[in-house]
This record gives sequence, C-alpha cells and structure tokens, in this order.
Amino acid sequence: MQFSFTPEQDEFRSVLRRFLQEKSPPAAVRRWMETEAGWDREGWRALNDQLGLTGVHIPESFGGQGFGFVELGIVLEEMGRALLCAPYFSSTVLAATAIMNAASEVQKTALLPPIALGETIATLAFTEPNGRWDSSGIEATATPVGGGYRLDGVKSFVLDGHTADLIVVAARRPGTAGDEGLSLFTVAGDAPGLTRRALKVLDPTRKQARLEFRSVESELLGEEGGGAGPLARTLAQAAMCLANEMVGGAERLRESALDYANLRVQFGRPIASFQSMKHKQADMLLEVQLAKSAAYAAASAAAEEDADWPALASLAKAGASEAYLRAAIDNIQIHGCIGFTCDNDTHLWFKRAKSSEVFLGGPEWHRELMLRGMGL
Repeated sequence: MQFSFTPEQDEFRSVLRRFLQEKSPPAAVRRWMETEAGWDREGWRALNDQLGLTGVHIPESFGGQGFGFVELGIVLEEMGRALLCAPYFSSTVLAATAIMNAASEVQKTALLPPIALGETIATLAFTEPNGRWDSSGIEATATPVGGGYRLDGVKSFVLDGHTADLIVVAARRPGTAGDEGLSLFTVAGDAPGLTRRALKVLDPTRKQARLEFRSVESELLGEEGGGAGPLARTLAQAAMCLANEMVGGAERLRESALDYANLRVQFGRPIASFQSMKHKQADMLLEVQLAKSAAYAAASAAAEEDADWPALASLAKAGASEAYLRAAIDNIQIHGCIGFTCDNDTHLWFKRAKSSEVFLGGPEWHRELMLRGMGL
C-alpha cells in the first residue's frame, strides 16, 4: 500500500497544530486535568465553533463535515501531540461512530447533529469490571418492559462517563452469552436509576467513570439482538483512531528528547553528540516512524473499506502502544533526574502513553485479533 497526504490534508494539519498549540499548552493541560470534569467547556466550544472538529467524520446529511477516517486520524494525531483535555474521543470517536454503525436513519437524524455541533457530549459504555474488551465480557442485561427496555448492571472504565449527556450502552438479553442477544441502547446521562462515579485513574488528562444501572429506562439503538457486529466494527475503528492519537504523542516526546539532548551540556559538549545518545535517538525515530506508518495505513484502509482494515487497525494499535510507551521511557531517561519530577511535563505524556496502552486492549490482545482476522 502506498500512502501520502494531500496538500489540503497537510494544510489542515498545520492549521490544527497552530490552534492546539495556542489552546492546549502544558499549563492549560495541568489546569484542566485537576478539575472534576477534566475539560473546559469554553475550550470545547472554541474547538467546535472555529474548526467544527466534532463532526469531522459524520456525514453532512447528519450535520457533520463529511470527511473520512484519514482526516479524523489527523485530528487525533494532533490532539495526542497537544495532549488535549476534551471529551473528543468519547463523544466523536466512540459514541458517534457507534451510532453511525448501529442506528436507523431516523435515529441518526435525531442523535448525530447535536454531537456534530458539540452540543451533546456522548460516550460508549461497553467495558465492565472484568476488564474484557470484547462481547464476552458484557454481562449487563436489557429486559423488555412495555415498549422499551430496562438496563441492569455495571460499566467501568467509561471515558467521560460522569459528564456525558448521552450514553450508548452495550447490554444483552437475559440468559444469552457471547454475540448472541447483544444490543446497543441509548440512555440519558441523568436517567433515574443511573449512578455515575468518577474513577481515580493513572492518567488524569483522560477521565473515566463507573456507571451502575438499576432498572434504567433506555431506547434500543438499531435492531434488537444485532449489536455485536456494530460494536465490533466500532471498537476496531476506535483502535485505529487511538493508534493515530498515540503516534502524535510519541512524536512530541521524540522531539522533546532531541531538543533537550541538544541543550544539555556535559563534559563541555551537548549530550546529543555522544554516540550512545545518537543510538537512542535513532532507535526512537525508527520506532515512531514505523508506528506512524502503520497508523496511517490503517486509517487509509478504513476510509477505503479495505477488507483487511480491522487487522491493520489491530496492528497499528499494538505498534503504537509500544512505540509511545518506549518514547516516554526514553524521554524520561534522557532528561535525567528532572524527568522524574512533576515540574517537568514529560510525566503527563508518560501517563497518557501507559493508559492508552491498555485502553481498548493491549498489544498482545490486538496481535491475537490480527491473527484471527487473517485466519491464523
């Protein structure tokens, strides 16, 4: 596969990078991550009013910009580079994509425009305390009552679950297992019987929550019992998106390490001139570039509906997870003692790298998915 960005996409990236450098400097990241919500509504409005980023991959017929996963990947890569604190991944990548994959045309018309405008903050609740990232881990039940459904169960590790206005929930018909009887539902964030609690997490720049459902009224999204396929598709697309976000953070760390090595002087010369440092910088560059290539290839394949795109998404997620974490570790080592302190910004990206490594499944899990997709 040969891939390169168009001049328009390169210009889009440049505009977005300048915008995020202004709106999301490390000082702002530190300020937002200490708040309960974890993001700033004024900054969220600016993100939507000035650039319309929340509707990048949502079709124009549903109020979006009508672009594809390549453009969405560019957005996420730059957000990962800037470590933006915002409910973008939860609302645009997870929830909006799940609705696009599962909902009827009538439901898309009702649900997508407010998300595309940034008026509705949404999220996807599918993981549970068992920590599994596939349908086999879903134990929450949906019981038909009258013309609707009532949800019972617990969801955990839900991105921005404590602040979302709309929650897309994966649940199953009582007595079923695996993909059988699995459906998606929509629940209002303030629905009676729903208890939401923010979790104490390693990465405070990306808030997560625990949601408890006790006979919570919900609306079926799409077809009853037909949620397994749309959910699997959504999670594969989200893994590809997360890979693009991670390579943005990894590239930021690589550049930071190089800048510091050129600045730091030992024995009368910059430490970047030492042979061992040159080897480490070369290894970082190689690993990050390989991860970027895989992430770009996965986004391009998903945009073109290539038959192998789910396997490429898993390959990209596995590679980006390892490259991001390695770049964070090497960056801390190159910075020396100050790299381990909270006064230095490196730890912010390190924590995001570690949380992203396990979110949506670790490297081993995604390599297993890739081999399954290849029939091996």
